[in-house]
Amino acid sequence: MSESVNPQLRPEMAKLPTYKAGKKVDPVNGLTAYKLSSNEIAHSPLPSVVAAIVGAASEINRYPDPFTTGLNQALSTKFSIPVEHIATGTGSVGVCQQIIQAVAGAGDEVIYAWRSFEAYPIITTIAGAVSVQVPLTNDGQHDLAAMLNAITPKTRAIFVCTPNNPTGGIVTQQQINEFLAKVPKDILVVIDEAYVEFNRDQDVIDGIATMKANSNVGVLRTFSKAYGLAGLRVGYFIGPKNVADAVRKTAVPFGVSNIAQVAAVASLEHEQELFKRVDEVVGDRLWFEAELAKLGFKIPPSQANFVWIPMGEHTEEFAKRSEGIAVSIRPFPGEGVRISIGERQALERVIELAKEFVF
Repeated sequence: MSESVNPQLRPEMAKLPTYKAGKKVDPVNGLTAYKLSSNEIAHSPLPSVVAAIVGAASEINRYPDPFTTGLNQALSTKFSIPVEHIATGTGSVGVCQQIIQAVAGAGDEVIYAWRSFEAYPIITTIAGAVSVQVPLTNDGQHDLAAMLNAITPKTRAIFVCTPNNPTGGIVTQQQINEFLAKVPKDILVVIDEAYVEFNRDQDVIDGIATMKANSNVGVLRTFSKAYGLAGLRVGYFIGPKNVADAVRKTAVPFGVSNIAQVAAVASLEHEQELFKRVDEVVGDRLWFEAELAKLGFKIPPSQANFVWIPMGEHTEEFAKRSEGIAVSIRPFPGEGVRISIGERQALERVIELAKEFVF
């Protein structure tokens, strides 16, 4: 094959970061391996949801409903929102990409906190837009005042991730109300609530109510976390009708499979049972945070299904050592580690390891 001339790529591709998915580890010395590196629910799917999936599998020779009609109607009923204000896609990351493609083009700016969801800079770059990263405060919270100061005539979208991934902190309702009062109405503010079901702070944003009260606000949610459908890839946006229309237009045709649609609807029908599991995760999170606090770690309170431990220069060593106890965690080199709330045995191992990193 000739190598004298290569196809030209967009120059942005050379600097495009690769999304780092949580990895698995192998068993060590007979220890069962656990994966705490991805924010998944460790519980197996509900039997009722599995049954719905099995029933839908007999139709995989057919294209799925491109309009996700049944799912949209179920979401419309749940949130008392007209279906015209709803758009779906392949997980919240897929919908997030659709949103940016709908509102931002070459040279436009997208503002978000940093560190936050790793996909934001990737999908912003893919759209040809410019990332404007606003550092978190020292305690891992959104600096909304600094985000306001970052707005320019080129700003097209602002993402507010609450609870924030990977630090777990929230933006309160009062904070977002004050923020929105100062954001120009022609800028879309997306409240990313991928982890909202794990929140137990009464001051947290009510994303849906906030969207209903503001003409430039949208809400991004997913079935991957609390609903346990990470492997089926289905998320949704609820927002202004014109934006939802555009988000549907930027979706990959037939992206949300029929199996995913059916499983999502079944999950909504069995929310009470699923949310009992969410309560268990929250209970384990509180226990895990308390145990780390006993050791002397100063960690930001989390309202998600993970905990952030600032490790600084010891981050990579801690992650490597965790592989030695057959537990995978998610390191952010030089900053800290994010540990998903999974099996109690895995969390107990992490606590024992953490004892060696108290300085």
